Amino acid sequence: MFGLKSALKISRAPLAEQPPVRLKCCRHGPFMYNINDEYIGRALDIYGEFSELENTLFQSLIKPGMTVLDIGANIGVHTVNFAKAATPLGKVIAFEPQRIIYQMLCGNVALNALENVAAFMIGLGKQAGTINVPPVNYRAHNNFGGLSLGGTVGEPVPLRTLDSLNLQNCHFIKIDVEGMEQDVLEGGAQTIAKLKPVLYVENDRTEKSESLLRYMLAYGYRLYWDSPPLYNPDNFFGRKDNIYPGLVSINVLAIPRNMDFSVPAGALEITAETAHRHLFA
Repeated sequence: MFGLKSALKISRAPLAEQPPVRLKCCRHGPFMYNINDEYIGRALDIYGEFSELENTLFQSLIKPGMTVLDIGANIGVHTVNFAKAATPLGKVIAFEPQRIIYQMLCGNVALNALENVAAFMIGLGKQAGTINVPPVNYRAHNNFGGLSLGGTVGEPVPLRTLDSLNLQNCHFIKIDVEGMEQDVLEGGAQTIAKLKPVLYVENDRTEKSESLLRYMLAYGYRLYWDSPPLYNPDNFFGRKDNIYPGLVSINVLAIPRNMDFSVPAGALEITAETAHRHLFA
């Protein structure tokens, strides 16, 4: 944590601001963010944290010395937490293809004085090449983290596969890539089979869920839903108003079968590729 929580909670005022960018002291350190961002930026601004209930699970899984991949890192709210949990000796490799967002990711790593993070402005997929990042107006209200890559216009960025990284160690992978989750997994099949990392994969697209679950079940992992609310009643700034009523993240937690892990109470195991239907009904 950055400083004393009790002291930081006194002030919710920005440390600096250059619209649309604002800097505040948040639960896990100083963060810059775009005030026009519907989810991450708005949550940091109002609550001083984002998706803290996801982070509670991450803290139980990531230990000092681990190698962690943050694929679809956005501005680094989880990257920073991963890096602090993995220190000393552990490291985080973060990937974010949106140039403006990537610059904030690097800024937040620097603001938190983290030396164990390597950040890359590339996408990961099932084959190497290039992919377009569609044009975005970062001065207008939007969900910048919801941008899907591809199409015929935009800024081209390199596309690599997870297997091409030739990792010697990997303990945890978070994948949040707006519909390209299975592509990332297919491009990392050898790495996953060899190193058996814990996987935390977003799965909130009805049309892609069945194929994604079928592919993940074939790995021989134990799969569980993790669907925490976006709003944390015990948020850092102590705000009682829920600006995300009824909204949850929809993710799959994949645990290697030989790993000693206490499943969270109430966690629903996924045993069939059609398991998503009750969530999206």
